Amino acid sequence: MQAGFEVNHHDDTTRKLIGRVKWFDPARGFGFVVAEEGGPDILLHANVLRNFGQSSVADGAVVDILVQRTQRGAQAIEVLSIEPPEGAGTAVLEDFRTLDPEQIQALPMEPARVKWFDKIKGFGFANVFGRDEDVFIHVEVLRASGLADLAPGEAVALRVIDGKRGRMATEICAWEAAAR
Repeated sequence: MQAGFEVNHHDDTTRKLIGRVKWFDPARGFGFVVAEEGGPDILLHANVLRNFGQSSVADGAVVDILVQRTQRGAQAIEVLSIEPPEGAGTAVLEDFRTLDPEQIQALPMEPARVKWFDKIKGFGFANVFGRDEDVFIHVEVLRASGLADLAPGEAVALRVIDGKRGRMATEICAWEAAAR
C-alpha cells in the first residue's frame, strides 16, 4: 500500500495534494506530477487537464490536484488550481520593460481564440473577439502564464498591450479559468 492513501477494501479514496509538473506532453496526451511530500510520480492525463479548462501545463508549474490510487499507480482525477513555474512572473520582453506590473494586472482579460501557435518558433497569434487585428503571443508569456502550448481554435482570455510591433499578450489563461 502506498503511503498516505487510506484504502478500504471496497473502494479507493481520493486525496488532495500539491505537486510540481515533472513534464507534460500535449501530443502524447499525458504527463507526470511529483508530489511535494515525495512518493511515486502521479499520472496527469490530458482529459483531466481539459476538465480544468487547459490543453497544456508548463513543466515546473505547481498544481493542486485530487489523486486516486489505481492498480496502475497514483493518478490525478481533478485539477483544482495551477500556479506558473517559479521565476516565470511577467515575461521580460523588451515591450514590457517600461510597464508597471500593477498597470498590466489592471488590464481587462479579453476573450480570444488561438489562430496558431508554434512552440518551436516560440510564438503564435490569437484573435480577440470583435477585433480585426491579431494579438502576438510569445512563448515566454505562455510559460509565465503556466501553459506549455496552445492549440488552434482554443478559447483563451488575454491581457493585451499595444507593443512596438502591434498588439501583444502579457498574460494568457484558459477561457474556463478566466470565467471563474
